[in-house]
Amino acid sequence: MSDPMILLVTAENEEVLRAQFGRYAAEYAVTVAPSLEEGVALIRRAEEEGAPLALMVLDTTLPTPSLKHALHEQRALVPTARRLAVTPWPRFLEHAQALRHKVAMGAFDAHLLMPRGVRDEEFHSAVVELLNEWTATIAAPQVETVRIIAPPGEPVARELHDYLFRGGTPHGVHPPGPGDVGPYPQVVTQDRPPRHVPDVRTLARELVGRSDAASLADVDEVLDVVVVGAGPAGLAACVYAASEGLTTLALEAGAVGGQAGSSSMIRNYLGFPRGISGMRLSTRARSQAIRFGARFFPGWEAEELVPGEDGAPHRVRTEAGELLARTVVVATGVAYRRLGVPELEELVGRGVHYGAAMTAAREMEGQDVVVVGGGNSAGQAAVHLARFARSVTIAVRRPDLRSTMSAYLITEIAANPRITVEGSTRVVDGGAEDGDLAWLELERDGSRERRPVQGLFLLLGAEPHCEWLPDAVRRDAKGYVLTGRDVPGEDWRGGLPPAELETSVPGVFCAGDVRSGSMKRVASATGEGAGVVSRIHEHLARTD
Repeated sequence: MSDPMILLVTAENEEVLRAQFGRYAAEYAVTVAPSLEEGVALIRRAEEEGAPLALMVLDTTLPTPSLKHALHEQRALVPTARRLAVTPWPRFLEHAQALRHKVAMGAFDAHLLMPRGVRDEEFHSAVVELLNEWTATIAAPQVETVRIIAPPGEPVARELHDYLFRGGTPHGVHPPGPGDVGPYPQVVTQDRPPRHVPDVRTLARELVGRSDAASLADVDEVLDVVVVGAGPAGLAACVYAASEGLTTLALEAGAVGGQAGSSSMIRNYLGFPRGISGMRLSTRARSQAIRFGARFFPGWEAEELVPGEDGAPHRVRTEAGELLARTVVVATGVAYRRLGVPELEELVGRGVHYGAAMTAAREMEGQDVVVVGGGNSAGQAAVHLARFARSVTIAVRRPDLRSTMSAYLITEIAANPRITVEGSTRVVDGGAEDGDLAWLELERDGSRERRPVQGLFLLLGAEPHCEWLPDAVRRDAKGYVLTGRDVPGEDWRGGLPPAELETSVPGVFCAGDVRSGSMKRVASATGEGAGVVSRIHEHLARTD
């Protein structure tokens, strides 16, 4: 395959843009077109030669009849490419006002001021971010740290693939060769021969966390903080606790990043004007926490919490043994609810997916897809799937998305010609052909319609899973953990409620989506994870 292409569409500013994008020429085919029409011809020629379009840079001073027409043409031609608009300084304020709504609708990934000199690193940081996200979500990996060997459609291999993708690990999935022997999936890493990996937790323990149970059992000191769950709230708690000198250890049963780690693009997170994928956000947060000394054990589940009494440490029981901790942060997040249609539950991994399933998006090229759910995760999944699928239908039980989804996503969805929203609609049946999802039956206003569908992505709201917590940790009627003044009065101590974010058990705290009354947003979860550390300090000061 040829190098991916960066296409510069410009008439007046070719010299400036060629000079600026020269630094990418070693790894990308940097090409210039003086008009949209010639740019489209170059894109088609590159596709025939197997060179994908990674980035299109559109000079907004182009003498085209309609910039909107130009954007529509490019978006329809290569929806997987990233789109960057650039404007020279004399016309930037004028064009920024005119194009502001186009950026909000997703017509551009960014609108930037054209550099006026050398080493404009602010400009290039934006370019690198766009190329980085394109490489992570679209391009095939050039280096494979891990190889998964399995027959096509093998369900565990798909789960391993999704886990490695969410962790940012370069990998590939390959069919068995003449010398390969099952059982499958087999996993190959640089330092070990092929071996059977039966589930995600085994892979997590080997690659990301410690490689055996004994290493977790070797943690025999009394820790200041054990964080259970490494989603946004847990990661923030790790960063702030470790940075303030507290001995911090995190357990995560699945992928670091939790549910947010599967989000294709979070655009309303503070400090990331061009958005950031959940995978990038979580891997950066984990690296930040490790820098301060936090330890992570992915693939390990907390099986039981035994509260300490009379000043004794709390005990967090795992398959490998007990961890002793002066404080515990419950940040286990939530899981998507099941659809409850038996015929479709049998097709999970074969066209039916719970969560955003970023790795499955590429397989939806040219297919018809249904996303069930009305929250931000569903909207982000739909926008990402629309880069590949022929059509994306968002099915939601409410009449529309206004009460459950952020306005910026609603705007972007409305502007995307590949996405439609069907309110007051639910999936009631489905079936397969040749083992994979082939059709769904949707119900609306009492009538049913059967339609061909090759992908179903279920983001159905959330359920907490707190079975490992003792009854002493009070929960609300839906199973979410109660904290602070929400704790029943009979569990207050000395007539005073627990501290903010503290549960009914002293020294056991809760942050993020699993907490009763939380906002169920990434930013609020990270805020709670950071804020809980001050409460931990207060507790430790009282008990020292």
